Amino acid sequence: MYENLKKLSDDGVSIWLDDLSRDRIRTGNLAELVRDKHVTGVTTNPTIFQKAISGSATYDEQVKDLAVRHVTVDEALRMITTRDVRDGADVLRPVYDATKSVDGRVSIEVDPRLAHNTAATIAEAKQLWWLVDRENILIKIPATREGLPAITAVLAEGISVNVTLIFSLERYRGVMDAFVAGIEQAKANGHDVSKIQSVASFFVSRVDTEIDKRLKAIGSDAANALLGKAAVANARLAYEAFEKVFSSERWAPLKAAGATAQRPLWASTGVKDPAYKDTLYVDDLIVAGTVNTMPEATLNAEADHGAPNGDAVRDNYADAKKVIEDVEALGISYADVVQVLEDEGVQKFEASWTELLDTVQAELTKLGSEA
Repeated sequence: MYENLKKLSDDGVSIWLDDLSRDRIRTGNLAELVRDKHVTGVTTNPTIFQKAISGSATYDEQVKDLAVRHVTVDEALRMITTRDVRDGADVLRPVYDATKSVDGRVSIEVDPRLAHNTAATIAEAKQLWWLVDRENILIKIPATREGLPAITAVLAEGISVNVTLIFSLERYRGVMDAFVAGIEQAKANGHDVSKIQSVASFFVSRVDTEIDKRLKAIGSDAANALLGKAAVANARLAYEAFEKVFSSERWAPLKAAGATAQRPLWASTGVKDPAYKDTLYVDDLIVAGTVNTMPEATLNAEADHGAPNGDAVRDNYADAKKVIEDVEALGISYADVVQVLEDEGVQKFEASWTELLDTVQAELTKLGSEA
C-alpha cells in the first residue's frame, strides 16, 4: 500500500507533513498518516495554525478558559500552539524512539517578528523548548543574518533546531557553519550531541515563482527554456554543499562523538504553477539523508501518481550549475532573487503571525463574552 511513499522512504527521504491541527490529532488522522503513509515528522507555521484555529470548534474549550483568565493574546497563542505541538510530539514519539531520535519530530517556530533580533530569538527558543517539554520537537529559527548566531547559541544549549527560510546557497553555507559551531559548543557544554537534531529548511517552489516571473518578462526562447528549472537546480546545489561540509575534517570528530549531520529539508514543495507536475519537488529531489515536508495535497499526489526513481540529485550537479549560470546570463541576478525571497519570506511570516494573533483575539473576545 502506498508503494510510492514506501519507495521514497526506502531511498532515504524522511516524509514529513506540513500541517498540524487539533482535529488531525484527536481524530487519529495524524497517527493514521504515520502508520499508513510513512509520515515521520510534522512542520507547522502561523498560516497552518490560523486555519486550524479559525476553522474548528475543537479549540473553544481551551480558548474560553484562557479568556476568563484574561490572558494576553500572545500568551493565549502560545498556550494553544504549544499544546498542539506537545500532543503531536506524543503521537510521533514511537517514530522518534524507533529512529534513535532522528525523526518523529514536530516543529514550532519563534515569533517571526523577532527574525532580526538575535537575543530575543534565543530567549524565545529556550522558552518554547521548556514550554512544550518534549525532546522530540524542533524550534524553528529563520536563517536571517541575525538568526545565524541564535542558531549556534540555541544548539549550544542542547536544543534541537529547524532552520527555516533558506533560499540562497551562500546563506545555507552560513547556516551549516552555525550548526557545526553550535554542536561544538554543545559538546563542550557536556550535552549528549547524539540527541540534538537539526534540519535546514531550504525553500523550493518560491524560487521558481520568482525566477519564472523574471524569465517570462524576458520572453525569449532561451528564457522560456529555463522555466521551472531553477528551484530544483538550486536545491540540488544545496545538497552538493551539504555533502562537502559533512565530509569535512571539522565535522569528523563530532560525528565520532555521535552527532548527526544537519539534514537538508526541502520546504515549500507544493507546486505553485499548474503547468508543472504536482510531484516535481518530490520526485526530482530524491536523495538519501533528506527530509521532504509536504502539504497533504502533495503527499496524496505522490502516493497516487508520483514517479520516484532513486537518487535524482547527485548525478545532476553540473546540469544544476548550468541552469543557474544560464539564468544569470540572461541578466537575472541570483543574489537579488534570493534576497527578495528572504525579505518577502520574513514579511509573509510576520503577516501570517499578525493574522493568527487577530484570529486568537477574536476567539477570546467571542468566547469570553459567552462565559
